[in-house]
Amino acid sequence: MTLAILSALAEEQHGLVDAMQGMQCLRHAGRDFWLGRLHGHEVVCALSGIGKVAAATTTAALIERFGVRGILFTGVAGGIGAGVNVGDVVIARTFLQHDMDASPIFPRWQLPGYGCSTMACDAAATDRLVQAADSAVRSGIVASYASARVHQGLIASGDQFVSSRQASAQLRADLEAAGHAVLAVEMEGAAVAQTCLDYGTPFAAMRTISDRADDSAHVDFSDFVRTVASRYAQRVVLDFLRQTPAKKQAVC
Repeated sequence: MTLAILSALAEEQHGLVDAMQGMQCLRHAGRDFWLGRLHGHEVVCALSGIGKVAAATTTAALIERFGVRGILFTGVAGGIGAGVNVGDVVIARTFLQHDMDASPIFPRWQLPGYGCSTMACDAAATDRLVQAADSAVRSGIVASYASARVHQGLIASGDQFVSSRQASAQLRADLEAAGHAVLAVEMEGAAVAQTCLDYGTPFAAMRTISDRADDSAHVDFSDFVRTVASRYAQRVVLDFLRQTPAKKQAVC
């Protein structure tokens, strides 16, 4: 069985693709997919694209065209939970679409036809991802963020870039009032989670916090991705693969 490594940004995958054995690149559905082996696992690396539709399309292609049996997602996010700071890593336990609102027919945030607002990630894979992230953070691989922490919980996704203090505070307040203790916000994860739910495909996800989703967003995003997020992503993915028996070759 094949594991997909899905990333939001190309910088996060360069080291992984370079380390592949027998790597080949195939183009499908307007996207490039890199196939090969890492630590004894058959893997496919791909970029999700930006936004929920692009991410869902890529996820469906990975499952339908390449037959993947598990998906691991890496990326960056804006931290909006208390104590979630730049340089921290958030491991998703659940996802929610913060821009889903079919009220008054359905409660706000509930997915029509699903009867729920949140979608859970695969528990066993997420546990291994937490261990790998803890190891990466404790290793001091990014010296400029020596006090970084690993968080786990809810990540909210939506087709909008949350970049003002007011919007961030309102989103957090609305979600927490409904019992959703959100840690971070981004634009793809919930779409991947929903697609994986539809196909019964195990899914786990990590996000490195690049900003606080407000007016103080990181001044050099590209530099942060290259020097912080990509280093965490590559280290965590490789540790995750080492933890996973090669005979399973899937997230679960």
